[in-house]
Amino acid sequence: MKKYALVFLVIPFLFSCSDSGFNNTNPFVPNYTFVVDLNLNLPEYSNLKFVSNAVYVTGIGARGVIVFNTGSGYNAFDAACPNQAISACSTMTIKGINALCGCDSEEYSLFTGQGTLQYPMKQYRVQVNGTSLRVYN
Repeated sequence: MKKYALVFLVIPFLFSCSDSGFNNTNPFVPNYTFVVDLNLNLPEYSNLKFVSNAVYVTGIGARGVIVFNTGSGYNAFDAACPNQAISACSTMTIKGINALCGCDSEEYSLFTGQGTLQYPMKQYRVQVNGTSLRVYN
């Protein structure tokens, strides 16, 4: 009987593990591993100190990364259109609090990454270290 009690105590711990609900899969945007640190004291990233501002960072991810200050933290999304194959028009641009896909003129919220089509923007992790942001996949 003690063996069964031990099993019933251990089983809930096995199923309680979580990945924080982080899903980073999209068939149109390939996975690239990267780590980049953004110093908010530099002029090119200083806009991120203010709520609802975004910055486009080139050279990482599939088409660059859009980093956005939500007011309660930071979001980082790949700048590749999430519902288009990689092409000449598939780099998104910042339009206020949204990102605009040049291929289909679809807008995606930089607060959530959601648009009206099937796939949301591909999100990356952001870690705040004082005046530095670490964006990574």
